[in-house]
Amino acid sequence: MSIRPTLETRLAQPTMEGAGVHLHRAFGFQDPSELDPFLLFDDFRNDMPAHFEKGFPWHPHRGIETITYVLEGTVDHGDSLGNIGTLGAGDVQWMTAGSGILHQEMPHGNISGQMHGFQLWGNLPAAQKMTAPRYQDVTAEDIPIVIDDDGTRVKVITGNFWGKKGPVDGIAADPQYLDIFVPAGRKKTFKIDTSRRAFAYVFEGAGAFVDASAPSGVLLEKELAGQEVNIRDLSGDRTLVRFGTGDEVIVQSGPEGVRFLLISGAPIDEPVAWHGPIVMNTKEEIRKAMLDLKNGTFIQPKH
Repeated sequence: MSIRPTLETRLAQPTMEGAGVHLHRAFGFQDPSELDPFLLFDDFRNDMPAHFEKGFPWHPHRGIETITYVLEGTVDHGDSLGNIGTLGAGDVQWMTAGSGILHQEMPHGNISGQMHGFQLWGNLPAAQKMTAPRYQDVTAEDIPIVIDDDGTRVKVITGNFWGKKGPVDGIAADPQYLDIFVPAGRKKTFKIDTSRRAFAYVFEGAGAFVDASAPSGVLLEKELAGQEVNIRDLSGDRTLVRFGTGDEVIVQSGPEGVRFLLISGAPIDEPVAWHGPIVMNTKEEIRKAMLDLKNGTFIQPKH
């Protein structure tokens, strides 16, 4: 067994998207090989409705999948194919944009005015970029939860973990998407297939991820005199942790516990040409997509 090294930790950065939604971006529009097959990750948490209720009006997607996970509040959505619906707290929508779709998402706060959710973009390989769009809407009740003897709780959104299989399937990158809570003062190990790229996103509490070079006997004994222990402290939330190669991740929770997403997927290893929410393999394919938008041929008719 080998601990995955912690390549980088960084705080998600505030930005605005849509019609003026204030959110925090953990990564996006950077070197796409860093977290291939994942392209972008946004945390849209806010308790000021004026900062999110204008939402994300009609916009195009092609060549990617968008994964929306709602924790608080609701998100009304609709698209150019006539699909409409509402995501509630704990619900997930996995949208395969494929050949092209126009989409809108309008968030609303809960009874206290709070809105919290995440959106992850996953790339599609060239062979699937022009497939027919499809949705997988999953309610909170359909997402399995595994609780360990020490109180560690894992929601399995997609992939297999601790004997449970997430309800989302047929995804190109075969990802594992877990929502994990580790109670206070616990050290836990989570297995990840070595072929996958992986990251964690801490959004509640605090903890530390053990680095690969830490000596096994003193992994979390920071108080040991004269010994340097390589852990990455996460003193607050909205922290991205990018891992290197290995088959396990070890986390030590802080005094209030720690909650984080642990996400991994098989890299696609293909060229990426990127223009906002349209991601193809070549600049010529991007030009074709923009021409399709201009000519009204972006959306393929239903058969």
